[in-house]
Amino acid sequence: MRNPVRPLLTLLLLAACAEKETPPTPAVPVTVAVAERRTVPFELPATGTVEPIQTVAVQAQVTGPLQRVAFREGDEVKQGQILFHLDPRPYQAALEQAAAVLERDRAQSANAAEEAKRYESLVEKEYVTSQQYAQVRTTAAASKATLAGSQAAVDQARLNLQYATIRAPISGRTGSLLVREGNLVRANSTEPLVKINQLRPIQVRFAVPATNLPLIQEHSGKKLVVRAEPSGGGDPSEGTLSFVDNAVDTSTGTILLKARFPNDDGSLWPGGFVNVRLELYVEPDALVIPSAAVVAGQQGSFVFVIQPDSSASSKAVTVNRTAGDFTIVTGDVQPGDRVVVDGQLRLRQGSKVQIKAAADTARRLGAL
Repeated sequence: MRNPVRPLLTLLLLAACAEKETPPTPAVPVTVAVAERRTVPFELPATGTVEPIQTVAVQAQVTGPLQRVAFREGDEVKQGQILFHLDPRPYQAALEQAAAVLERDRAQSANAAEEAKRYESLVEKEYVTSQQYAQVRTTAAASKATLAGSQAAVDQARLNLQYATIRAPISGRTGSLLVREGNLVRANSTEPLVKINQLRPIQVRFAVPATNLPLIQEHSGKKLVVRAEPSGGGDPSEGTLSFVDNAVDTSTGTILLKARFPNDDGSLWPGGFVNVRLELYVEPDALVIPSAAVVAGQQGSFVFVIQPDSSASSKAVTVNRTAGDFTIVTGDVQPGDRVVVDGQLRLRQGSKVQIKAAADTARRLGAL
């Protein structure tokens, strides 16, 4: 007869062996950062365009052959620096001619004035008639007016001679040269000789949502800092807000702003795109963590905090705002807590974790 107890013992033995062979749940490798309290600026991000504060199209005010170009295209020039020399000889001759006419008219005017003075004494003695005296006075007045006209002609001739030397009206960088030596330059032509863009200082125009306008107006009484970073990368430049438009763009729902930058290093270039950050105020003692640590759940946002026993515990947080790669939060997280920034998808409440080597993956909050 077969013993029924033996199969049962066999099953119990197999079950016990299976329990012994079940491996423990491995620790989840994670990357962590430390929650810290920091002084964090409140900034409005935007994309801006660099543009010169002044752009001048240099044109000739007199006509003449271009004798010499006194700069190389693309040079930086100073206000008042000589750019072009036109042939001055016609204008020098015109000035000398006008000066000669002026001397003639000055002599005639002086003579007419003396004649009028002499007739004044004669009319008192009745040696000449009042009609003769009036005619002499008229001649003296006409000579004086002619003298004034001659003086104006000399001034205009001297001005034309000065215009034959064309100077930079502003400081800035020259563009492409549109004329060459030997060309005939015409006064007030529609084609400029060269264009100059002012680079120092320079401005950036950008737009932010109109919903931020009340906040901008609230802090407009102080000097608002604006930082601009070239879209291709590089160190940001710091300037100040200089203009808030007087109307909202109804097609985009944005308000146009402008900021002025010293641009001493020349990193901002007209026409370039920059990433702009308008700083409205600074929030002290804010609790910040990397934005990558925040997990959106059905019950709200939370983060995983590493406990002393190397287990993960979820903590509810409220996201106030973001600042760069970091998030300002309130909730159950405390300063000094180690929050998981990579590996959260494999974690559950109480999961054991293995923190990666600090030299490779430990992330402290950088300067905001």
